[in-house]
Amino acid sequence: MGSSPATGPTPNKGYEAAAVQRLGVLINGLTDMFKMVGAGSDLGKDILKIINIASKHVPPGTVTPAGEKNQLEQMAMKNQQNSQQMAQMKAGPSAAGGQAAPPPSMPQAA
Repeated sequence: MGSSPATGPTPNKGYEAAAVQRLGVLINGLTDMFKMVGAGSDLGKDILKIINIASKHVPPGTVTPAGEKNQLEQMAMKNQQNSQQMAQMKAGPSAAGGQAAPPPSMPQAA
């Protein structure tokens, strides 16, 4: 007999709410893109499909202007952090404040 928990894992409702908020922001961005390309293009048709599918999960009023501003600021901050990390990686270890370790020496044959 194996033991099993009385209940299964439950999703984190806070993460789910944050994901719905972020999805709402993305829908707003997709709507802006749709306005640029129009409904006549293949790209516009696909963007409209995505908006229709995603909108089912975002109730009206979920995204407030303040919520959208917060999401965009968070995304900009993460983008800046990622850019800094990529720049450090491209520059090499000396730019990150460290020195490259010498390669390990090969054992001498006797």
